Amino acid sequence: MANNNISIKRINDLLKSNFFIPSYQRGYRWTEQQVTDLLNDINEFSPKEIPETNEKTWYCLQPIVVKQKDENEWDVIDGQQRLTTIYLILHHLNQGYVESRRKSLFGLKYETRENSAEYLKNELNGETINDTNIDYHFISTAYKTICNWFKNKGQEFDLNTFESKFNFSTKVIWYETSKSEDSIDIFTRINSGKIPLTNAELIKALFLNSSNFPNSDTEKLHLKQLEIASEWDRIEYTLQDDSFWYFINKKENNLATRIEFIFNLMYEVAKEDDKEVSDRKHLNIKSEEQIKERQKTHLTIEEKYGNDKHSTFRFFNEKFKTKEGNEITNNWQEIKKHFQTLEEWYNDRELYHKVGYLIAIGTDIKNILKEKSEKSKTEFANWINEEIKVEFRNVNLEEVEYNGKNVREILLLHNIQTILNNENETNYFPFDRYKKEFWDVEHIHAIATEVKVKQENQIEWLKNNFIKTENHQDDDKNNQIEQIINSSNPIDENDFDDIIYYVLGEEDNSLQNLCLLDRGTNRSYKNDSFKEKRKKIIEREMEGTFIPICTKNIFMKYYSTNVKDIEVWNEVDRKSYFKKIQEVINQYLPQTTLIENEQ
Repeated sequence: MANNNISIKRINDLLKSNFFIPSYQRGYRWTEQQVTDLLNDINEFSPKEIPETNEKTWYCLQPIVVKQKDENEWDVIDGQQRLTTIYLILHHLNQGYVESRRKSLFGLKYETRENSAEYLKNELNGETINDTNIDYHFISTAYKTICNWFKNKGQEFDLNTFESKFNFSTKVIWYETSKSEDSIDIFTRINSGKIPLTNAELIKALFLNSSNFPNSDTEKLHLKQLEIASEWDRIEYTLQDDSFWYFINKKENNLATRIEFIFNLMYEVAKEDDKEVSDRKHLNIKSEEQIKERQKTHLTIEEKYGNDKHSTFRFFNEKFKTKEGNEITNNWQEIKKHFQTLEEWYNDRELYHKVGYLIAIGTDIKNILKEKSEKSKTEFANWINEEIKVEFRNVNLEEVEYNGKNVREILLLHNIQTILNNENETNYFPFDRYKKEFWDVEHIHAIATEVKVKQENQIEWLKNNFIKTENHQDDDKNNQIEQIINSSNPIDENDFDDIIYYVLGEEDNSLQNLCLLDRGTNRSYKNDSFKEKRKKIIEREMEGTFIPICTKNIFMKYYSTNVKDIEVWNEVDRKSYFKKIQEVINQYLPQTTLIENEQ
């Protein structure tokens, strides 16, 4: 959507225009609730002076996308529902004046309704519903809702204040498309999601809108815009790589245009660094009365720009108002600086793993950026290590259990630090797969309370899972198991529970019997002993499923110093594994007593 013009218009700025709603648009369909919600929002909004400017805060409506037909004549490509509702509210407010003092409202005509302009101008009454056609039905219902809303307001309601807020402090994002583009094509792309009117698209229009830079050298400006468009595409291309995207996001983040993440992040960082927020804390301004008094002279960034879906755009729109001539360069350099920091982390093996780990366990990326901006490289690296230590300041590994606090964080750190400790390892931990595939904390050797075997599966389960070891010395139970297998006669499921307990042995919910696995692999063998799990792990890896390095090491018995039985997860294996966890993540633990591997 190049060469598009974007601006912010007050409702009052629309009055001299005439709008045409083409036939490809859906008719008016706003519900009574939607109309009421808009009126309530505007009524509750309180414009505040923006210190050191001549402006006030304003209430923002969603974009209206238009294409110019003639002077003050516009085709409405998107936003006609909002525009019609705006007209209905203006029409009602106009009725409070004698005819000679009424405002001339903007024209609004539907191509599908020949007399729609006349109907809107002269036939709305707020009393009856017009069922002549479906459009008039919804329009007249909405107008009646508006009339009743004003009628039901109490004596404290100030109509003049509301009207002033609506006309001068309520604004729309005005998105004017190029005259050369086909209106139907634009409409189709917008409504199919191919041109979502996101913060990213709106901000891009700020950079490419020449009217934002009236005093700039035309040729130089054009070259700069081409440079930005190219760099924009490269940033978006990088962010579209899931390995990068899930490195910087704690969880799935479905943004149509991923560069919007950078813009939102910059807005969040600005709010985090907001001096007014810290000043209010220092001045102990807490009560509603104190805040209201403070807002007369000082606003926070969030109070200026809001927290709705287009607050990021308003934040950037303000950045283009300095009119110093270098806004386009300065603003773009700031965006690039944030992206390049993320890219630097991604390309640095140690930072990738440690910053990625912090983000994965819930550390806000804006806080990490803040620390980066305030510290040298060495100080930042030390801060990262200390931040990981904070997570485990009260952790005793011997007390960590399944479903307990920190178990997932410990297992994830064990995997990540294992990769980092191997200087010859070129692979990176795949945060994208970790976050997209929903990894579970899983028992290495199944515990009986989680296993339920149907009668028809008893024989197969015993064949796959029963291995006679030193823990299986009960001759009666062994004979019973052998009889079930040989006779092919299953027993009652409740009675079989005793067999399960005997086969699997004593439950172990401790860290030495836990690992990380993707949910698909986990669910495919949840009822199985170590023997069968090992078999399925090997199969899944051969099929291309990613198996975390530490989980693979467990089932390949790499941690076991004396492998007596490859198909059993015995006490010696467990202690060797636990000792390895201690060794690998010991630098982050408050205190660690390494246990001797019992032979």
